[in-house]
Amino acid sequence: MRIWVSRPEPGAGRTARHLAELGHEPLLAPVLRIGPGDDPPPAGRFDGLILTSANAALPLAGAALPVAPVFAVGRRTAERAAQAGLHSVLCADGDAADLARLIAAHVRPGGALLHAAGEDRKAEPAARLTADGYRVTTWTAYAARAEAALPDPVGRALAGRDGAPPLTAALHFSRRSAEIAGRLCREAGLSGAFRALAHYCLSPDVAAGLVELGIAAHFVAARPSEEALLAGLAASD
Repeated sequence: MRIWVSRPEPGAGRTARHLAELGHEPLLAPVLRIGPGDDPPPAGRFDGLILTSANAALPLAGAALPVAPVFAVGRRTAERAAQAGLHSVLCADGDAADLARLIAAHVRPGGALLHAAGEDRKAEPAARLTADGYRVTTWTAYAARAEAALPDPVGRALAGRDGAPPLTAALHFSRRSAEIAGRLCREAGLSGAFRALAHYCLSPDVAAGLVELGIAAHFVAARPSEEALLAGLAASD
């Protein structure tokens, strides 16, 4: 299949390589760009550092905070944290609820936690941890900014004007990127072509972003990981 990868770098290139290894033809056209957040890192000592996105790993490592255990939501985020030089990295290998349970197993209620997150983020796990008595500080370590227009390569592919095989599917790694992809296609007059794609989603929350656009997901991963998402391609062959 020829598949649109709309997630931002640095993850987009890795996903494209994995698709090629599986025999698919990736079309790399991110609709988001990752950049630094505007706020400086908070001062002080924390009992735990929370990562819900691999994009926050490098900024957190550069913040030069006192050493504390790092709690990562998934394996890829944990790997990026270790590569960035962070130590004592623990992986929930799941979702926000799994992450909150992991933290509760290592830090007592009342402890101070720092959530290094993106500008656009969900309430969890901070809301649950706060309700359980933890003191959670959220730091905007990075921002994902939407492209102003649909990237030209995917626009030409959806319109059938690039002389290549038809685009047949799209991978969606976040609710926001799915919504932005749909909006940019609509603004480019390509809503019909976007709807006709087979949409593969990382999680039910991501799929919900498509539902709001009137599009049903072709596949939703059982676990929020790239491996589970790509396994859906094989199941659809």
